[in-house]
Amino acid sequence: MGSKSESKLAGQYIDAAIGLLGRVRDEEGGNVEAAGTLLADAVEAGGRLFAFGAGHSSLAAQDVVYRAGGLALMNLLAVPGVVGIDVMPATLGSALERVDGLAGAVLDSSPARPGDALVIISLSGRNSLPVEMAMNARALGLKVIGVTSVAYATETKSRHVSGTFLKDHCDVVIDSKIALGDAELSLDSVGAPFGPASSVVANTIMQAMTATAVELLAARGVEPPVLRSGNVDGGHDWNGKVFEEYGDRIFYRR
Repeated sequence: MGSKSESKLAGQYIDAAIGLLGRVRDEEGGNVEAAGTLLADAVEAGGRLFAFGAGHSSLAAQDVVYRAGGLALMNLLAVPGVVGIDVMPATLGSALERVDGLAGAVLDSSPARPGDALVIISLSGRNSLPVEMAMNARALGLKVIGVTSVAYATETKSRHVSGTFLKDHCDVVIDSKIALGDAELSLDSVGAPFGPASSVVANTIMQAMTATAVELLAARGVEPPVLRSGNVDGGHDWNGKVFEEYGDRIFYRR
């Protein structure tokens, strides 16, 4: 048997991720609770829930849609060409984030309406797409939650014509604490820093605010529309009842 070797950087990366999550827990707990409250309020009032992110930020949005243990009412607000890395070349997705008017067109053709809640995930919060999405959503009467790194607003310039950032157009902002560049590791022999942690943190924030919403709904005497895993006995039957009851507020099944 060969000798076991351990990567020093693997441990450093995990420690860095844990450190960031600890900061979010300790410093952003109130904002996470406020975001979960907005979700719970929308559910209780008959509203719908939407999540949006561009590029890798879309991973956190997708993570809470049609998810076992998640709220069935969370719908993905998709913008063609920016959901993950779904276009060729991949750089086109980055270019589309800077196109003015795209968010407005998507919102106008979406089922979103006043009283709904929209979570927008954008690491930098500086591109036209997330800024315009937040501005237009609030103008339409939606409650907007932003998950972003506030550091970018002080260390970079906005790419939106208004000169503003995502954080400037939200009802609640949750700071992901990610440093400029999103890289937790470096080596003298490697020319660029590496080890991005924004996806780990953003996904955790999304699940934390969902947990808050579920807790609040239950405390109010409202059965939270939570999905079960289809890989456990009875899961499909449970989910079928949820879909039947809330079908008019769930759009990913159509």
